[in-house]
Formats: sequence, structure tokens, C-alpha cells
Amino acid sequence: MLASLTKPGPFTLEALSLGDFWGIRIDGWLAAMAGERMKQPGCSELSGVCTHPDFRGGGLARLLWVFVAGRIAARGEIAYLHAYDSNAAAIELYESIGFRLRNRMNVAMVQRAK
Repeated sequence: MLASLTKPGPFTLEALSLGDFWGIRIDGWLAAMAGERMKQPGCSELSGVCTHPDFRGGGLARLLWVFVAGRIAARGEIAYLHAYDSNAAAIELYESIGFRLRNRMNVAMVQRAK
């Protein structure tokens, strides 16, 4: 799974049930993906934006990001996202598209013991 390889954030297969996701395939490989996840009134989270390492640098994440953000805007909603501080490439991409840091958050993931 592309998300397991690239670790775009807390992302599991259950995230796919929270919204729509799109991908770009190249030669049968899922090269990049992005989608929507959390929704609040008037807002939708852009989520799972990632590109397979073999296909980075070709603008695929930007293409998907603009596509998903455009769908959110067409509904009259505000697109937002989260990024790890350590993910400089993602932050650079988001800022180049026009997003700006609004708030820093500390988040903890909790899950049931197996």
C-alpha cells in the first residue's frame, strides 16, 4: 500500500471510508494519491497526499492536491490539512500552492491493545 511506504500521516484503510480518494497510476503502479478525510461544517481535510519514491519530482502530488482542493472549493468549503513538522517537502508544496501555517498542534494516536 502506498500509504504504508510513504507514511503521509496517520492513515489506515479505515480512512478510505471517511471520504473520496483519487490516485494516479503509471505502468500499473499507484504512483500518487490524495483525498478527503475529516469533515466539519464548511470545511474538509485534504488527506493522504503522497507519491511513490520512484515517481517523485514529477508534480503528481501537486496535480492531485489541486484537483482535490478544487473539488472542496467547488462545494463552497474551505480545504485544510495537517503535516508533520519534519515533512519539509510536503510543507514546501503546500506553501507553494498558497497554504500557510495556521496553528501548531500536538497530537497523540490512541488505539486498542491487540
